[in-house]
Amino acid sequence: MAQTYPPIHYAEYLKVDDLLSLQKPKSEEYGKSAHDEMLFIVIHQVYELWFRQILFEIDSAIELFSGDRVDERDMLKASSLFQRIIEIQKILIDQVDVLETMTPMDFLEFRDFLYPASGFQSTQFRLIENKLGLVQRLTYNNQDYKTSLPQNKQHEVSATEESPSLFQLLEKWLERTPFLASEAFDFWKAYREKVEDRIATSRQHVMESELNEEVKTVHLKNLEQMDRSFHSIFNKSEYEKLQQEGYWRLSHGALCAALFIHLYRDEPILQLPFQLMTQLATIDENFTQWRHRHAIMVHRMLGAKIGTGGSSGHKYLKATSDKHKVFQDFFNMATFFIPKSDLPELPKEISDKLRFRY
Repeated sequence: MAQTYPPIHYAEYLKVDDLLSLQKPKSEEYGKSAHDEMLFIVIHQVYELWFRQILFEIDSAIELFSGDRVDERDMLKASSLFQRIIEIQKILIDQVDVLETMTPMDFLEFRDFLYPASGFQSTQFRLIENKLGLVQRLTYNNQDYKTSLPQNKQHEVSATEESPSLFQLLEKWLERTPFLASEAFDFWKAYREKVEDRIATSRQHVMESELNEEVKTVHLKNLEQMDRSFHSIFNKSEYEKLQQEGYWRLSHGALCAALFIHLYRDEPILQLPFQLMTQLATIDENFTQWRHRHAIMVHRMLGAKIGTGGSSGHKYLKATSDKHKVFQDFFNMATFFIPKSDLPELPKEISDKLRFRY
């Protein structure tokens, strides 16, 4: 069989010579060679390569969810994109172990040459955060985060603040979820009735039990707190108030759909949507874990020193691991799960459709 395309060598295809020419330790430039600076450079260059791949996958997912209607045949593709990001994140976290083979004293040999370079100046990671949908950021050096980026990259990052993020597109996708309300079944009404019955029954059991009064009081307070929590999502104005306070980001309609998908996730047609939301929660969790590992490593390397970029070192990094979350609603939503045995029974008409019985 005749070869259609001209031959190409491995090294030429991967630009290996170009790639291997990019490690230029500053310590050597200043005539004070520090052995571990090569590791430091390679690790961070590899991070940037993986960031590029993550951005490639996020952009593909955004394209899939950008239309007024998402083709069901694309759901498996979206899931594979998210799973690939998750697998890459595992590598990002594991790379911290490699970096920690460098001791604090080894790092001090070249740290002074790095001012004011900082991981905070990674344009690609800011693009990842924005495209996923991060909106609440901690202030860095009392300045807009974009001022730390190269001048020629600030416009690109600003543009992602105005473009639909993956979070926003997923929210619109959830809002279009069918099966929630029909003549045969109103999920939100049936779900609310089940919750209220469950709380009332639990309260009655406590009152009729032989527990002492002190223990009864504790149980009743817990039930009262549960009742208030559920009321906050059943009452739309209460929910919107919590949105304004930053507790919820999803619209009320999107939250209702997300709860429906989680509670009835065993139904065949809901299994992939459930998997997608689970994967997005995992992506959020993995970035939280990676930030936390990074913060611990910086504390180990620098103690209480100020970071090279001027931040408060590990304290700032640890704070971002707590604060910089995108899909936190998928975690908060677990507050409102109820046992399968208490779920409203689906009418046969709805159940048949959810099981592909056409």
